[in-house]
Amino acid sequence: MLRAVPKRWLILVAVMLAFTPIVIDMTILHIAVPSLTQALGATSTEILWIIDIYPLLMAGLLVPMGTLADRVGNRRILLTGLSVFGVASTLAAFAPTPALLIAARVLLALGGAMIMPCVLGIIRRTFEDERERAMALGLWGTVGAAGAAVGPLVGGALLEHFWWGSVFLINVPVMAVVIPVAFVLLPRVEQTTPGKWAIGQALILIAGIISVVYAIKAGVGGTQSLPVTLLVMLVGLALLTLFVRQQLRSAEPMLDLSLFGRPVLLAGLIMAVVAIGALAGVELTLAMELQYVLDKSPLQAGIFMIPIMAAAAVGGPLAGYLSNRFGLRWVASLALLVSAGALGFVAFADLHEPGLGVPAVLAVLGLALSIGLTASSIAVMGAVEASKGGAAGALEATAYELGTGLGITFFGVFMSSVYGHTIALPGELAAPLAERAARSIGDSYLVAAELSAEQASVLIEAAKAAFSSTHSVLLSTSAVVIGVLALVVFRLFKGYRGQSAH
Repeated sequence: MLRAVPKRWLILVAVMLAFTPIVIDMTILHIAVPSLTQALGATSTEILWIIDIYPLLMAGLLVPMGTLADRVGNRRILLTGLSVFGVASTLAAFAPTPALLIAARVLLALGGAMIMPCVLGIIRRTFEDERERAMALGLWGTVGAAGAAVGPLVGGALLEHFWWGSVFLINVPVMAVVIPVAFVLLPRVEQTTPGKWAIGQALILIAGIISVVYAIKAGVGGTQSLPVTLLVMLVGLALLTLFVRQQLRSAEPMLDLSLFGRPVLLAGLIMAVVAIGALAGVELTLAMELQYVLDKSPLQAGIFMIPIMAAAAVGGPLAGYLSNRFGLRWVASLALLVSAGALGFVAFADLHEPGLGVPAVLAVLGLALSIGLTASSIAVMGAVEASKGGAAGALEATAYELGTGLGITFFGVFMSSVYGHTIALPGELAAPLAERAARSIGDSYLVAAELSAEQASVLIEAAKAAFSSTHSVLLSTSAVVIGVLALVVFRLFKGYRGQSAH
């Protein structure tokens, strides 16, 4: 039976399987945040770094790893990345402190950064036909969304019966299946790009991105003094400027900067950053609201969020079909407008009495965002020649990871700021405890555990009321941002015809 299936579709199966654990790892952690906070005694800052360090470090590593894959072969880098990911998952599962968990997440990021560009690069090289490529990217998006849908549910089920580390340990059996399948199906002979892999350029890019992002985090969150924040930002910008100058002078640049001159590709990247950032931030906010405010178990929270990701699983292939039928410009813009409307509804919906309306709108949100994200992939991959597929794949993967990291960072920081200004703390609370409790709802719960039953009850009620208000502000702001993005995309996609038009 497998002999009757064209080899390119079997290769697609292999790379989709390789991509699955990365997606699962992203969403499975959102549901575990409250359990993690209490088990490790992690502060809100530590929790943000536990979640953030993975996508932000990946954002810096993806382009260098994409170039390395072009030099030594996608198969070799992909299999190495899968192995590193499996080892890192084991270390994360048994980390006894927040600091060691952050270190394990660094290793997870290294493995993930090896996997992601290989997946998109292989799809672009394997599918030359534009319509087939749109469907292949749609199916890839479906697997990603299905993995994301399974993540919260599996995470909730695991936390119901086991300790928080089980959400990482679940990656190990996934790896045990994926590695042999990828080993067998992926072609052993590949066309590689001659030349050296410039490790110096790679390190400059990684350091530059991380410095800039850290400065943004510190500046918005007020965790560092203004002089320190500005210094880190200037260092980051100087490193990125140096990287750009090196690329322009190099005979074998790591990153083809001329790609940014293509409006469609640029619009696709902006879409990916904003849409995936919004999705990650919304998931994190909902997971915390459901557990902290509505007192749902991790499993119940995972079930509540299924409509988002289950509908997103349908959006991938649907986006491929709709783009071929109606044109990418209209599909991408309308998908973003619908997402904005759905977010606006959820922002002010009563989650205590969701009825059928809230799950239905969550499904619409998942479907629309998924169509938007797949449309961004079609735009990016359609805007370049096959020979530049690896570079475009690395750029898009970078946009995804940077979007996830920045989304969680901005949502987290914005959440802490609004929460701190909204919470009505009990008057008799000592100043040091009051300061801690105002940082986040997780910190409020940790402080409540140190108080008498009566004081704890008052603080918890105040925390719940404050977080409900915070959640409304966050989601309505996201709705406005995505609505503006829809107009920008409509403008930049004008005249798009795909690579066949070049």
